[in-house]
Amino acid sequence: MKKALSTGFVSLVMAAALSAPASALTVEGVDVPDTYSAMDTELKLNGAGTRSKWFMDLYVGGLYVPETINDGQAIINADEPQAITLHIISGMITSERMTEATLEGFKASTEGDMAAIQNDVDQFMGVFQEEIKEGDVFDLVYLPGQGVKVLKNGKHKDTLGDLAFKKALFGIWLSDKPAQQDLKEKMLGQR
Repeated sequence: MKKALSTGFVSLVMAAALSAPASALTVEGVDVPDTYSAMDTELKLNGAGTRSKWFMDLYVGGLYVPETINDGQAIINADEPQAITLHIISGMITSERMTEATLEGFKASTEGDMAAIQNDVDQFMGVFQEEIKEGDVFDLVYLPGQGVKVLKNGKHKDTLGDLAFKKALFGIWLSDKPAQQDLKEKMLGQR
């Protein structure tokens, strides 16, 4: 009886472990899955890290690509399914602060020339109008021929832009002037 009970318990624990989503990395208490499904493509976690400002951790950013790569510019330029996830880990992030920081990021990644994508940037900023709370998750998923799908907590909020917009958006984290250098390095798998 005891053996049957312990065998059943072990089977239950194994089933639970196997059914749980695979997590490649835990960053600041956030379990970052090792894969992301986009347009019938299984994307792999390239890397993840924390965005901090003034010694405060704000969000965990994860980068998903078809094949791992450590070249930020190649990722920016690639016309293939890719995703960036942002897990908000601070109550200090507000809609206003997220909008300001994202606009600064677009200016840096486009070297101040946003004219060609300004309408897409304006539309994208609308996603941040809703209240942003600690625990929220934003998925920015680029799909060739469709644009960038924006999800908040798993709910589709908008699809916009094209490859030019995706380059500017992903450039916020991966360009030569990233939002934060060590976050870029971690997203590129350079620990």
